[in-house]
Amino acid sequence: MSEHEPPTGPGLFTAVYEDDEDAVVRLLRAGASPEATDEDGQSVLYLTTVSDMPGIARLLLAAGADPDRLSAGTDSPLCGAACGGHTEVVRALLAAGATPDLEEELGFTALTWAVQRGNADVVAALLEHGADPDRPTPAGEPPLVAAARRGSPSCVRALLGHGAHARAEALAEAHRWLTLDVASELRSGLERAYGPGNEVTTHRVPEDGGITVVVELRTGGRTVAGNDQQTGHAEIVELLRGALAEGIGPLAAPPEVDAHVTPPRTPASEAPPPPGV
Repeated sequence: MSEHEPPTGPGLFTAVYEDDEDAVVRLLRAGASPEATDEDGQSVLYLTTVSDMPGIARLLLAAGADPDRLSAGTDSPLCGAACGGHTEVVRALLAAGATPDLEEELGFTALTWAVQRGNADVVAALLEHGADPDRPTPAGEPPLVAAARRGSPSCVRALLGHGAHARAEALAEAHRWLTLDVASELRSGLERAYGPGNEVTTHRVPEDGGITVVVELRTGGRTVAGNDQQTGHAEIVELLRGALAEGIGPLAAPPEVDAHVTPPRTPASEAPPPPGV
């Protein structure tokens, strides 16, 4: 590369993989495109959003990266950050003009990902910036019902605070989960998806004032799949009973709501770095 030739995308990706903000600044000043993509079509902005790099994301956005541009034509930067629970990145994207309810492949929005992953701070940020608290999932399910199933009191509280519908249906869903063994349900779901024969491990993690149950399938000492769910259903029942008693806002849900299982999302940050890194 001559001294007058602008730097190419791989150099910018290398700087991002190394989390080197100074190098990113130098490359952008030298002419690197903030909309650079790798050989798979992944955008450099998307990489920062799934890797929880708010500083570099802001640099790219300030240099002109489009916050709504789909990485590889399928993945929204906002959805990537929301799925990972990267609140600061989410706020940076929203501040740069990201569309809160932008749909990516298969019709998922950032709020759908955040609710189904129990990322309450992200849910709150999206709602503050105008995300629709009643926009259904691709399966037609109201966010409040999805939050009740997830077992996240904080997600439910945030949605109620923004007038979410489907309170009676969400209450029924929370009641249903009070009768189930969360670990057994997660294990059964994983075995249906991946087949029997794997080692199953279960552990419990404090989260959101309660416990999150984590179930993983392992083979040869390696995790091949996993799922997790919070267990705040009793608190959610009380929250929803209170909301119904107060009669605040519309309570009905769209008819014939179907349960939705969120497909796995592989963070781009787990992809191998570019050659030479």
